Amino acid sequence: MIITSIFQIIIGFIGLICIAIPFSKDRKLINFRHIALAIILQIFLAFALLKIPFIVQVFAYLSDGVTALQAATQEGAEFVFGYLSNSSTSPFEASGTGNSMIFAFQILPLIIVISSLSALLWFWNILPLIIRAISKIFEKLFNIGGPIGLGATANIIMGQVEAPLLVRPYLSRMSEKELLILMTAGMSTVSGSIMIALVSMLAPQFPDINLIQHLVSASILSIPAAIMYANIMIPSSEVTNFDGNSVPKVYDSSMDAITRGTRDGLDICLNVGAILIAFIALVSLLNSLLGILGGWIGIADLSLQLILGYIFFPIVWLMGVPLSETLASAELLGLKTALNEFVAYGALANIEPDALSDRSKLITLYALCGFANFSSVGILVSGISAMAPERKNDLIKVSIKALIGATLASCMTGLVIGIF
Repeated sequence: MIITSIFQIIIGFIGLICIAIPFSKDRKLINFRHIALAIILQIFLAFALLKIPFIVQVFAYLSDGVTALQAATQEGAEFVFGYLSNSSTSPFEASGTGNSMIFAFQILPLIIVISSLSALLWFWNILPLIIRAISKIFEKLFNIGGPIGLGATANIIMGQVEAPLLVRPYLSRMSEKELLILMTAGMSTVSGSIMIALVSMLAPQFPDINLIQHLVSASILSIPAAIMYANIMIPSSEVTNFDGNSVPKVYDSSMDAITRGTRDGLDICLNVGAILIAFIALVSLLNSLLGILGGWIGIADLSLQLILGYIFFPIVWLMGVPLSETLASAELLGLKTALNEFVAYGALANIEPDALSDRSKLITLYALCGFANFSSVGILVSGISAMAPERKNDLIKVSIKALIGATLASCMTGLVIGIF
């Protein structure tokens, strides 16, 4: 069994790289040294983030901080929404049907609080210090410039549109490859505010692990993979550097950071809530139609999830998921790509206990940790082109490569985590 797993992992690394090569602009210029470095760095980072006691302890403290944030957020939410923000204090008797957790009042407020706190920590220069230190590693290893290093790495904490704002003055000068790195990194990670909301969603399914440790690790590990896939698809040695060494200023004061962070968090909340309502309704409608079609052709359980599961089946097997569990995981990855990560994580949170083993659940958790879906392509193209209108055609040109690269980057991260 161990030999079979090792063989599957080796085939997985080769397969996930080979899938990207046909999308390369010039296969002869692909730098295989960068590919090897990215895989080695991912494995090293996974070991460091999950196995080194000091770092594990840091994540334990961070988890305690998240718990405190959740409690503090609930106090603020209870003041505004009353018992709606706390399912345990409802004045009504539970009916036994539906979801006792009210997503809009118990999960979305976390996004607002974390968005505000992240902005404040950015103004205090705490987050820039951490992000710039990580960025320097990627810049040295992969021969990328400071602006793209900062813009890509900032996605660990910031959203896919907020991160490019840090390098807005340089967007007009970036090469196609650098724009591709920026978009791929943005879609292969999730922002800090979304992470905290996901922790609350997934806690019942993963009661015995430090979820914040794994979600942060997933975003960190996906950055070198995103850079690697961008280098495969558009090999180039062009580098855009900072005019100076300082990280661009974003906020004018602590109060400006808090108010703007709160406003941005509210925008994210409204966007997430609206998309979930629309997408879940559309999936339900489509599944009803597919159920009718399935009855005609003799497939009783035909659904969007099943179709996407078969499409993503080989990719999920390459991630290291056992063959007997591959379809269940593939359905979730397909949902994430076609719809979004919240829908997919919601399905993972409610998956049948015996559908996936603990290892397969964790691999799937990592593979789903990213904004790689079709709606994100539109969000990124419109968001970045608003900052640099002259680059809109270039952004459109690389957008599908970015979606493919980001999906594969998250899958590569799932494969690496399966080793541990």
